[in-house]
Amino acid sequence: QVQLVESGGGLVQAGGSLRLSCAASGRTFSSRAVGWFRQAPGKEREFVAAFSRSGGNTYYADSVKGRFTISRDNAKNTVDLQMNSLKPEDTAAYYCAATQPLYDSRTYSRSDDYRYWGQGTQVTVSS
Repeated sequence: QVQLVESGGGLVQAGGSLRLSCAASGRTFSSRAVGWFRQAPGKEREFVAAFSRSGGNTYYADSVKGRFTISRDNAKNTVDLQMNSLKPEDTAAYYCAATQPLYDSRTYSRSDDYRYWGQGTQVTVSS
């Protein structure tokens, strides 16, 4: 069982930056891939970024590539999402997710890749 708790959301002006953090419980964090998804009102949840469980591979949605950076610290059981050059269309609830241990995927971009989810943190970007 893994519990995920996000923090760092808030209100920011367009062009600004925010850093989201996700803290995970449990001793198997390093064996899991982790990802960030977001969901805006009236829209489906969409993939934002992911970090593989091994090899240090990262994956990004085209809409955030070059602006967002995902990182993880296995010693601290945390995964962060640095968001720069924010746009109003980035406004959404952001969710952290983790896979089952030793689970592999080509891009970790599907919701079905993940077993555990956090409660979400709201990011609002004003124009």
